[in-house]
Amino acid sequence: MGNLRGKLLPPALAIVFSMLLCGLALVISGANPLSAFGAMVTQVGKGTTLVDIINSTGIYYIAALAVAIGFQMNLFNIGVEGQYRVAAVVAAVVGGSIALPPGIHTLVIIIVGALAGAAWAAIPAILKVTRGVNEVISTIMMNGLAIGFSAYLIRRDVFGELRGNNIRTPEIPSSGWMPGISFGGSGTMFGFLFVAVALGIGYWIMMNRTRFGFELRASGESSTAASAGGVNAKKMVLVSMLLSGAIAGLIGLPEMLGRDHTFSLNFTAGIGFSGIAIALLGRNHPGGIAFGALLWAFLDKSGLALDNVGVPREIVTIMQGSIVLSVVVAYEVVRRVELAAEQRRVGRELGTVGGAA
Repeated sequence: MGNLRGKLLPPALAIVFSMLLCGLALVISGANPLSAFGAMVTQVGKGTTLVDIINSTGIYYIAALAVAIGFQMNLFNIGVEGQYRVAAVVAAVVGGSIALPPGIHTLVIIIVGALAGAAWAAIPAILKVTRGVNEVISTIMMNGLAIGFSAYLIRRDVFGELRGNNIRTPEIPSSGWMPGISFGGSGTMFGFLFVAVALGIGYWIMMNRTRFGFELRASGESSTAASAGGVNAKKMVLVSMLLSGAIAGLIGLPEMLGRDHTFSLNFTAGIGFSGIAIALLGRNHPGGIAFGALLWAFLDKSGLALDNVGVPREIVTIMQGSIVLSVVVAYEVVRRVELAAEQRRVGRELGTVGGAA
């Protein structure tokens, strides 16, 4: 019970604190917090908002899983943002340039995306294990390179084409699309959502039921102790970064295969950074990450209703940021409280607390 409380209490406290903080900000600005939060809740039942939330949840979930694998190895893969951008443009170029039977075409695009993401993550991984370069610095730099590289690939004289006022890659033929589930006027749920669920299940099995997962967590806790136990710490760094990059390479595919069928200048950005926050909120657990992704998607999509009640949408950003900051503090506070309680319990059992001689 105590372990469960330690996992559930911090995010609950963080959410309550962020709501109080945002409510205070709204009151100071002269707005009604109840009206603002009520508008966000009622927005879920309007138009395509609910389906949009579900679709975004799947995308955020994949991003957070990519980050969580690095966290398990005590690696901070900030480069997820660049890895999924490069993977998306490469997958779009390949997918739009080949003609294959349905199903096989889609599978090839998915494999290309995963390989491209892993290849982009391999650069900081190799620098880490061979030269000791900090992955935070190298992946941040790779994010900048990814923006320029993807922009170069969609130039009209390379792989891009001009459609209206937008430059994009050639459209992927229908044989490469991934069908979704239509809810009529309420929108269409991406078929890639089921891939996201499979990734979450696979992540849990890998981390809790395989030797690789045990060695990954052991190396993250202490590379020295893991090496003494026969684990190749450098190999684990390389493999975990490649695996993180491969999953990151799938982040852009739900929208590409389910709606856009191309990569353009308007391609969604910032998902990789959101994945970092969601992984922290979910404590690297697949269930916790799912909750965090759902919460993030809800705030993103329902925040559209704030303009209707005269509240700036930036309040959503404040709420998301305060959740991340407060959840880190809350986990530490709960950890210290539980540690103190455990010390008192042990003290009582040993007779050092409560007046025992």
